[in-house]
Amino acid sequence: MARPLWMVELTKRLFPARFRLARWTHLPVLDRLTELMLFKDDDMVCLPKDNVITIRQPILPQEDVVVPSQVVDHFIDRANHLWIMDRCICRDASHCQDYPTELGCLFLGEAVAHMDPRLGRRVTRAEAHAHVARCREAGLVHMIGRNKLDTIWTGAHPGHKLLTVCNCCPCCCLWKILPDITPRVSSKVTRMPGVQVTVTDACKGCKLCTRDICFVGALSLNGKQAVIGETCRGCGRCVDVCPLDAIELTVEDTRFIEQTIARIEPLVDVT
Repeated sequence: MARPLWMVELTKRLFPARFRLARWTHLPVLDRLTELMLFKDDDMVCLPKDNVITIRQPILPQEDVVVPSQVVDHFIDRANHLWIMDRCICRDASHCQDYPTELGCLFLGEAVAHMDPRLGRRVTRAEAHAHVARCREAGLVHMIGRNKLDTIWTGAHPGHKLLTVCNCCPCCCLWKILPDITPRVSSKVTRMPGVQVTVTDACKGCKLCTRDICFVGALSLNGKQAVIGETCRGCGRCVDVCPLDAIELTVEDTRFIEQTIARIEPLVDVT
């Protein structure tokens, strides 16, 4: 049975208080309780933007270029059940003015049968591919994996048959809480295997990358050079905006696509 719409409205109303709620999770007992109730068995991978990644390998023919979005394409091609939210609940709750609110999450797997048709719709593989392509063109970043919160507010179940593809903007993303929430939870959202983000000597300290570009606030200024903290999830937005090309996102191992797929596949059955 689909989750009543009041649950969705309650989620949206609580959304502005997410940072305060996240800080409470550091209290004794609450950290463990929060993980069990809302994030148990979660594992989400942040995929870098396709246009910012550098792979340390000989130049390949264009048709053989490896890009992070191929992880999403792989699961779309395997899934027998695909469902798109009509709106992004995060951007809707935050009244986002910078990114399209109508580009919502993509859900894959048998559990979508329990989702309320007033929140979205079933789609074909072609429609799903077109949707994620529009998300990338709009500057959104994919996060893919198992996310218990989505089973709670949508009513979709079982959890091992629901794969989430979030399409996140830097200003409203739920995962902006990662620096504030207990490490028990923040450790469940990680960068793609092998991804490294570095600031080169070309940086002149213009501060652009530190101004609401990073959704987890990983960039700061140390003297006249930007530095990247441990909270970095490797989305690559900072690479995209740097006017001096002073930030690099690289992957040394060309098997990073296969490694990411192998990590996600045991978590969720999308067929």
